[in-house]
Amino acid sequence: MYARRRRTYFAMMGGCIGLFVLAWGVVRLWSVPVAVGMCLVAMVIPPVAAMVANRRAPDDRWWDDPSGDPTSDEWWDELDGKKRRY
Repeated sequence: MYARRRRTYFAMMGGCIGLFVLAWGVVRLWSVPVAVGMCLVAMVIPPVAAMVANRRAPDDRWWDDPSGDPTSDEWWDELDGKKRRY
């Protein structure tokens, strides 16, 4: 799952850099407003890429991994509605 998120992040950031380079290296020769529009789109990509890269799946239990304290782990499992089998 981590590799897929990382690949998606790098693809989005590569697209962002590609838009900037294409906008000011090629498109500006024909239309400056279109180049500016491309840069505005590219400006939105990094925050979205960070959100995609840090998104967790519903079954990712990263916030309450077993701590090693049986009482605490049992309490968290009870809150999550999970029954532990001993």
